[in-house]
Amino acid sequence: MTTIRVFRAGAIAAVLATTTSVTSASANRFFLFRLFQPNEPQAESTKPGPGYDMPAHLKRQIINYSTTEAPGTIIVDTPNTYLYLVLGNGQALRYGIGVGRDGFTWSGVHRVSQKREWPDWTPPAEMLRRRPDLPHFMKGGPDNPLGARAMYLGSTMYRIHGSNEPWTIGGQVSSGCIRMTNEDIADLYSRVNVGTKVIVLPMTARHAAVR
Repeated sequence: MTTIRVFRAGAIAAVLATTTSVTSASANRFFLFRLFQPNEPQAESTKPGPGYDMPAHLKRQIINYSTTEAPGTIIVDTPNTYLYLVLGNGQALRYGIGVGRDGFTWSGVHRVSQKREWPDWTPPAEMLRRRPDLPHFMKGGPDNPLGARAMYLGSTMYRIHGSNEPWTIGGQVSSGCIRMTNEDIADLYSRVNVGTKVIVLPMTARHAAVR
């Protein structure tokens, strides 16, 4: 009988101790709930509203830029998330861009093969295999992920195109396409012709970017 009483007294003391520690550990009334929840990935930051102001270094601007490429050439600086339109005389027009996610970057030399305003979007088969939830076709318009303009690169699946998500510029966000704000792609589109040379630098070609 003594043993049973001791066991009961110990059990009660343990419960009281646990209750006390939970109460004192918590100004947060959801302490127990959170304690037993599995870890979840951090949610992305809230998307900025219409007044989003892009960082200054990603805004369209003329800079000093030394290159042997002819004026009118497009150079995509993948690691630094810039696109340069060579102007000549040691200058270029620089735009901030979004580039491919890890595993989706690429490099090479192509020429602009097509230009489209408010292009339709047909996801390639590889993308549909990865993302079966995507539509097989989306008509051009403000909600289309290709944005206001698109310039197609050679016979590849890649494009330089617009986006209605300006806060993604400066990041690794795409499946390999080069993303610009709708305002910037419209500006570049007006300056570039079919046949324009496009050089896409590899991710390993990181160099000191001009700020």
